[in-house]
Amino acid sequence: MAEVIEILIVEDDLRIADIHRRFIDRIEGFEVVGSAHTGVDAKDWISALKPDLILLDVYLPDMMGTELLSYIHRESPDSDIIFITAASEVHVVKQAFRGGVFDYILKPLTFDRFRESLFSYKEKRITLSTSGQLEEESIHLLWNQQKNVLPSENIFTPKGIDPKTMEKVLFHLSEQTSGITAEKFGVISGLSRSSSRRYLEYLVSENQASAELIYGTIGRPERRYFPKTS
Repeated sequence: MAEVIEILIVEDDLRIADIHRRFIDRIEGFEVVGSAHTGVDAKDWISALKPDLILLDVYLPDMMGTELLSYIHRESPDSDIIFITAASEVHVVKQAFRGGVFDYILKPLTFDRFRESLFSYKEKRITLSTSGQLEEESIHLLWNQQKNVLPSENIFTPKGIDPKTMEKVLFHLSEQTSGITAEKFGVISGLSRSSSRRYLEYLVSENQASAELIYGTIGRPERRYFPKTS
């Protein structure tokens, strides 16, 4: 059975805390085990649960979230931290960076950004759970927040193909195990149908995706795109 990553939410805004919880419920392999709305409550939860991951706000009613960093490292050293906050001051970001915070998400957050962060965390957690030695590439990826980037040979993409947009296309396509048309892909990715088809066909040409004609009972056949399988 796959490991379930236990998450503690530390957020004083009840509405936002509920959004975090509902986002997590949509992502397989993660579970909310507690929710704290003050720094004092957070300490109690951390001490009692020692969660795998803590989603931590900076502006709490009784203290700054950055003040909890040393407490977490001391009381629950195996807990990892992701900041989800409106704080963008340099001194706060510096404290988070030096405090070993895994990711720093600015509010208002989107589900895609939230899910990307959790997937990246899970992937790196799995890497660190192995025994023995790591390959250089694995060590490099531990300090690289990018996911679903193109291989190095695809850095120089042709005209009309934007690398950042391509990352987004790869991310959404990876979830389409049953295949998807360019039109439907445009809806979930926010791209036009023509842009979706251009990016998807480019991935097919680069062997990063596959395409099939699916024949239905009526009408013309549909060209569906599939993520590359290993």
